[in-house]
Amino acid sequence: MSQGELCIFGEVLFDHFPDGTSVLGGAPFNVAWHLQAFGQSPHFISRVGNDNEGQQIKESMTTWGMRTDTLQIDSTLSTGQVSININDGEPSYDIVNPCAYDAIEIENINLNCQLFYHGSLALRAPTSQQTAQRIMVNSPPKIIFVDVNLRSPWWKKEHVLNMVSDADWVKLNSDELKLLYSSSDGAAFLADYKLKGLVLTHGADGAEVITSDGKKVKVQPFKNIPIVDTVGAGDAFASVMILGLSMGWPLDITANRAQDFASKLVGHRGATVNDLSFYRSFITNWELD
Repeated sequence: MSQGELCIFGEVLFDHFPDGTSVLGGAPFNVAWHLQAFGQSPHFISRVGNDNEGQQIKESMTTWGMRTDTLQIDSTLSTGQVSININDGEPSYDIVNPCAYDAIEIENINLNCQLFYHGSLALRAPTSQQTAQRIMVNSPPKIIFVDVNLRSPWWKKEHVLNMVSDADWVKLNSDELKLLYSSSDGAAFLADYKLKGLVLTHGADGAEVITSDGKKVKVQPFKNIPIVDTVGAGDAFASVMILGLSMGWPLDITANRAQDFASKLVGHRGATVNDLSFYRSFITNWELD
């Protein structure tokens, strides 16, 4: 795919952990944050409340160098929040509803998206769902990348599968595949929904990337890597997959780089890292300077 605008649509919120700490999160925000660190300057399309947390988000984006022209301010709804609990190393989520990212509006959004990414959570509400659809209709992207995040009770099978049907690339984990499909066969899922590519993650067992031309790459994390928490690991993987698609990297290189980056991220608390030195070795090794 030729270089063009990367458009990342969906939620930004604060993840609140059991120890009382909070960090910026939301799968689309995490993806946009990483892409910014990798020098891609994505458009991040979202909405926050007119509150302290909304102001913190805008200030953090500005400090990080991210565009804020498509970050909307809601005068009524509050900025998104999620309470996270960690059980046996796996996160569970209590998501506030409704919140500002449920009300993303189409006004003043005029983009030429080469790749349009959205998750399933931000499209739980009609307003944001309609806005995402109108963006894709008004300026059809070359690639629609859907990141499945099944967060109970905020998803319906039919709704999510409709998103999949409209997608070119889909990322989901093996548990989500079982909930959405009649088997655990990723290749069959890709074929049935006429996808160009599928990213199927398996937690500690790594991931596999399958394409419509018959390619399949399996990747695994290094053994004995330090793990603080796994929140955002899938988003880290997705960000490098998007980077690879936009840069035209070969599939095997992209998948291995995505796994390497996700493996490093799980050594930190939260889904984003506010330190560019964290990214430096990847930027150098991948020749992104």
